[in-house]
Amino acid sequence: MLFSLCKKQKLMKNQAELKERLIEPSAMDLHKEEEIRKDLESLLGGCSSKEPFALQVLGDSMAPEFPDKCIIIIAPSQQTPNNAYVFAEVEHERWFRKYVKDDNGIEWLVAENPVYPKIELTELNWQLHGVITQRNFPGKRKLNKKYSYHTQSN
Repeated sequence: MLFSLCKKQKLMKNQAELKERLIEPSAMDLHKEEEIRKDLESLLGGCSSKEPFALQVLGDSMAPEFPDKCIIIIAPSQQTPNNAYVFAEVEHERWFRKYVKDDNGIEWLVAENPVYPKIELTELNWQLHGVITQRNFPGKRKLNKKYSYHTQSN
């Protein structure tokens, strides 16, 4: 199951209302946009911020490891292991990237596809939302993959 039952119920309950609001963005004022943002954040926070959640990858920034339309499972985490695939927020924008801490101690978010630029995290406001623990392809069970990470003591 990709969502907990509680999150699924909230999603189903609010899905029609959110879709209706999102259909005509030109008619919305700033108040309604803020209301929608809060609704979406409550869905992401859901019943427990400690429960794994699923997102669908859109685009090729993490290909070939995570191709367009694959599903990733994200486990909320406070630790960021080096070379882990992460879901993070940088300056109020959410990113799915590989976290890398180089030999000089500089932290980066790196796309698997070299066409996309690295994001240096030095002096930026950023927060880890979780680490990717699984990649799924609907209907292609043989291509599913699990990921585990080990933290190192400094």
